[in-house]
Amino acid sequence: MHILQTVSVVQVVTDSLKQNRMNAYEQQKRRLERETAQLLFEKKKAERGGSKQAEAAARFQIEIDQRHEKLAVVEFQISQLDQLPLGTELKERDIQSIVDIKTGDHFDGKTGGTIVVKDGVIVEIRTEG
Repeated sequence: MHILQTVSVVQVVTDSLKQNRMNAYEQQKRRLERETAQLLFEKKKAERGGSKQAEAAARFQIEIDQRHEKLAVVEFQISQLDQLPLGTELKERDIQSIVDIKTGDHFDGKTGGTIVVKDGVIVEIRTEG
């Protein structure tokens, strides 16, 4: 019988991983800053209108506040990335793995193990138990 079992995928922190993540965070930061500037422009334009436009301006302000929150999160991620020592393992995600089981096998319901990836290459597969 085949079943699905959860397997964790972890990334080993290397210079190239840090650089790739930093580039992604910087790109996300620039995108959020552009969106915020566009929303501010639209809000100012809406504020010049009548009462219906004031409602639109309020909605723009909510969107601007959300972008500021996301920007703060990205800046925090950048600062944390700077502090990460090389060789640290970061949990990337969980994936499902097909496992073949048969009568008499030990089954405790735990995860199926961990896949360790370094610079895009699997360097280790750890099994539980």
